[in-house]
Amino acid sequence: MRAGHGYDVHKLVEGRKLILGGVEIAWEKGLLGHSDADVLVHAVMDSLLGAAALGDIGKHFPDTDPQYRGADSIELLKHVSALLHQQGYTISNIDATVIAQKPKLKDHIPQMCKNIADACGIQTSQVNVKATTEENLGFTGSGEGMSAHSVCIITR
Repeated sequence: MRAGHGYDVHKLVEGRKLILGGVEIAWEKGLLGHSDADVLVHAVMDSLLGAAALGDIGKHFPDTDPQYRGADSIELLKHVSALLHQQGYTISNIDATVIAQKPKLKDHIPQMCKNIADACGIQTSQVNVKATTEENLGFTGSGEGMSAHSVCIITR
């Protein structure tokens, strides 16, 4: 059994779509990044890669590589899941938290869990996503950005 932790952060800007857990959420701002900037899925990928000691998303999908410009993070997660499978690992569970003052995410969480589970080839019951605010403190509390943490357990 191996555990992994992932963390990611992106700045909120106007003129970008807000995509979290593969769900496009109607909002006045979106996350800035080389890919679709899905902060939740990026944290999940880093936790999985970390658990398997396979580096991080920067190693596998560098932001200097034009092929990943605007990339769908759910598709990248499918690739990470396949890498783990090739190494003989099975994903036991994923638990992730999105930190954002706004918008409220609770209505989107079931679809986020399904999208992550489908990309990883696991049951939705093996994925948990939570959302919290930071009570108007720090860059997430002021609405400057969003962050996410993810932990996972994998087995061989």
